Amino acid sequence: MNVKDDLEDKIIAVTGVSKDESKCGFKVFKDLVSKNLRVYGVNPNADVVLNRKIYKKISEIPEKVDIVVTVVPPKITENIVDECKNLGINEIWMQPGSESEEAIKKAENFGINVTYNACIMLETEKKTKF
Repeated sequence: MNVKDDLEDKIIAVTGVSKDESKCGFKVFKDLVSKNLRVYGVNPNADVVLNRKIYKKISEIPEKVDIVVTVVPPKITENIVDECKNLGINEIWMQPGSESEEAIKKAENFGINVTYNACIMLETEKKTKF
């Protein structure tokens, strides 16, 4: 089983999606979309990226989100952790650079499964060896 298999049945929200192709928010979103995962983009300053509607807030996504991927500054990630708690989302993936000790502790205290110090694009490429 690999990370991609674990994500196949999940609704994923990527926060910090960017229209700028050089930004990590664009690259992560494009990568997960290209893997045919069920991905929604979130950014209050974007409307459409890769011909997909981008939502202003996680709460606007029309399906129950299973996992949130943060590609935003650490202070914003801390707010996203609060939003996840309020929405009953119990899994968050903090891309390198978006995490902070405060955000990680807050997520853990809320009982949210948190992944950090790992890039979701790289982890979804890895295969488990037996």
